[in-house]
Amino acid sequence: MPCYAKESIDKYRSQQPHDGLSNVEDTSAAGLNGSPTADERDYRFVEKRELNSLIALLRADAFRVLGPRVEDAAIVYDELESLEDLPQGYVETQSPGRYRIEKGDHENFFQFTVSPNSWKQFLFPARVSLARAKKDRDGWSFAEGDDLQQDADGRREKLAFVGVRACELAAIAIQDRVFLEGPYVDPVYQRRRESTFIVAVNCTTAADTCFCTSTDSGPKCRQGFDLSMTELPHGFLLEAGSQVGGSYLEKLESRPANPSEIESGFRLEQQAVQQIRKQLDTHDLRDLLLNNLDHPHWDQVATRCLSCTNCTMVCPTCFCSSVHDVADLSGDNVERIRQWDSCFNLDFSYTKGGTVRDNTRSRYRQWLTHKLGSWQDQFDSLGCVGCGRCITWCPVGIDLTEEVQAIRVKPTSKRTLSTPVEPAVATCVVKDEDD
Repeated sequence: MPCYAKESIDKYRSQQPHDGLSNVEDTSAAGLNGSPTADERDYRFVEKRELNSLIALLRADAFRVLGPRVEDAAIVYDELESLEDLPQGYVETQSPGRYRIEKGDHENFFQFTVSPNSWKQFLFPARVSLARAKKDRDGWSFAEGDDLQQDADGRREKLAFVGVRACELAAIAIQDRVFLEGPYVDPVYQRRRESTFIVAVNCTTAADTCFCTSTDSGPKCRQGFDLSMTELPHGFLLEAGSQVGGSYLEKLESRPANPSEIESGFRLEQQAVQQIRKQLDTHDLRDLLLNNLDHPHWDQVATRCLSCTNCTMVCPTCFCSSVHDVADLSGDNVERIRQWDSCFNLDFSYTKGGTVRDNTRSRYRQWLTHKLGSWQDQFDSLGCVGCGRCITWCPVGIDLTEEVQAIRVKPTSKRTLSTPVEPAVATCVVKDEDD
């Protein structure tokens, strides 16, 4: 069975800091990612048209090629047929509660940051059939597992991701730990993940909502890819991250990158580092949040939060789901469906005795303390990669970095409650009949 990115994934896990708590402040050339040299990396240079050749090669090998393209006034991840489908010349603006794209004054294909959706939708689909049952004259027949994950010819779908950012590589690695490394392996995720080819792209620009330097997850791609690209004005610097990636690189018209091109790529990568202004102080973050469960700021943020679930839907690491059995009207066809769910939904914490988290305050607190706190107990890392999607796509612009800072500035272990008003005491006076 082919495992296209598996060798680089294993390398990524072994070399990444598993605590995920690095709070990077040094963004100089010797800081976040270190200055590359010709001895450290084997860069190849290709003309931009060669990216079209790569897409064609992948499609010829029966990959479903997915990447960024413009749809409905946004850059989203969807199927690519050629280079023309990419968002050439576009720039984006992201800020709390705001997203806009427009044509810029350049001809680059990847001069933006992250899409509203994430690669999670392809590896951990929003809705997937886990099992089916059908009743006929001979009784019930059942289908599950591999029978539901193959096409009409009995083949598994192979996925090729083009344009994966460093923070998204980190998110995929986190979901690998969730779905593949625990006591129970998710077969749907496993089948999709094992046949995925990843073409990463180094960020050369940053949005106002990015804070990947705080979570040590970008903006440069280090491991976890088959091929990585840095876009220059006149071409791409390519680097192979796996043997399979190297085999595709050999099929492209390329040459060794010269020192000037390598230095140009490094400067563009450092440009992204220097544009990142938002920070999340991850020092002692788990204890900070879990020791302040009754902080009054939870009440304050609850007055703004709509409990709309947007942050969990766009998040590349959130994995909450629910499972339902659905039958047709005849009752002869039954399907077991898994679909995305959210801890912000009222009925997500429903048990026999009722709903555990029945107010917005408790649901927002659950999301943030799990993402940045108890996630570390479960998976030995933060559940956040600093992509900023939850900030951009929050309708009211709630910024989790600011919410954490508000608790950090004035931590407390006691929640201040308003003084309860004593109810009026009714007095009953019984009069004697003689009075």
